[in-house]
Amino acid sequence: MTSFVVPFARLYPAFAAGFLLSYFFRSVNAVISPELTRELALEPGSLGLLTSAYFMAFAVVQIPAGMLLDRYGPRRVEPALLALAATGSLLFAIAGDVPGLVVARALIGAGCAACLMAPMKAIVTWFPVARQASLSGWIMVAGGVGALVATTPLELALRFASWRTIFVALAALTYTAAAFIWIRIPDAPRHPETPGLALQWAGVKSVFTHPRFWWIAPLGGVVMGTFMAIQGLWAVPWLIEVDGYDRAVAARHLFVAGASTLAGYMSIGVLAAGFSRRGVHARHLFATGFATSAMALAAIVAALPGSYLWWAIYGFGASVNVLSFTVLNDGFRKELAGRANTAVNLAMFSGSFAAQWGIGLVVDAARAALGFDTAAGLKLAFALALALNFATLVWFAMGWRREGARPLAQGKA
Repeated sequence: MTSFVVPFARLYPAFAAGFLLSYFFRSVNAVISPELTRELALEPGSLGLLTSAYFMAFAVVQIPAGMLLDRYGPRRVEPALLALAATGSLLFAIAGDVPGLVVARALIGAGCAACLMAPMKAIVTWFPVARQASLSGWIMVAGGVGALVATTPLELALRFASWRTIFVALAALTYTAAAFIWIRIPDAPRHPETPGLALQWAGVKSVFTHPRFWWIAPLGGVVMGTFMAIQGLWAVPWLIEVDGYDRAVAARHLFVAGASTLAGYMSIGVLAAGFSRRGVHARHLFATGFATSAMALAAIVAALPGSYLWWAIYGFGASVNVLSFTVLNDGFRKELAGRANTAVNLAMFSGSFAAQWGIGLVVDAARAALGFDTAAGLKLAFALALALNFATLVWFAMGWRREGARPLAQGKA
């Protein structure tokens, strides 16, 4: 089915509201990390675990969410999950200890698990292949706006309201977004024979055993996982501890990175279809963007002059993460879109969880075993993450001849 039920302009505001909030929740702890550290006397490892609980729960819910999206459609799945995120936001606002905050943060992550996958499923279901990369880019624009709001605007808001008050307001907005999606989005078309659980699980296994998935997933999981871990938490400690800035300047760096990511998403939305007609396909942009992002991270780690520029390039290159779904879905039937998308999203968010918690653990270990201070520990952790970035770029390049040149119209799984 390639014809759409309603114009994209009608679908967009509802899906955009959910994804904007999801991205804000993902990034908010970076700016409030000084308050969390001070109020709860957190070590880097504990701060990393607390913040990465979002990614852990998000990743765990991906496969069930994909199965539910393929079975029931975006309208029925995303509002229910967003209500869970809103409840988690309320619990985060009132939690008084680390275990309570971890549980609340995990509920937020689980509740946001379909905020990108639901519109991606809708795009694959209702729109022709030629438009899917561009429409996906416009969905990501909403996430970019959410990331921007979680930088300097949030830092300014914290001058007038506590982080707990902000999370209460976020809960109200998230309940509202859930209702808006339920009202605005039509039901997805149902197939005459809805597959049972066994057949749905067989579809999941077919995705995870397909070589195309293992060509794409490591690059997205490591490079985008590292970016989300840094953007969502460790950028502010790096900019304060390593570069010596105060929080306001650190938030401005995050704003620049977020604005550049937003510009990248908008560029994909505007230009991707035209590039494709000229033979520059999603897989070319995917590889080029992540390579650019990794090189910018290398410049940040090396402390090259022009920090705002490098953070801008780091964010711009990472915007190609949205193309991972397009590149992957070139190899799968439309009926598997929800499960294929959530599989690669699982890889990216598992990578985010590992990177966000892992950076904190490396800092703790470096301080305990090597006598490093926090700044030196962060330099070591970022260098290790950078090495993994380049290793997965090599892996992707090695598989290019096999998967990149494959006639995609043939043999779809």
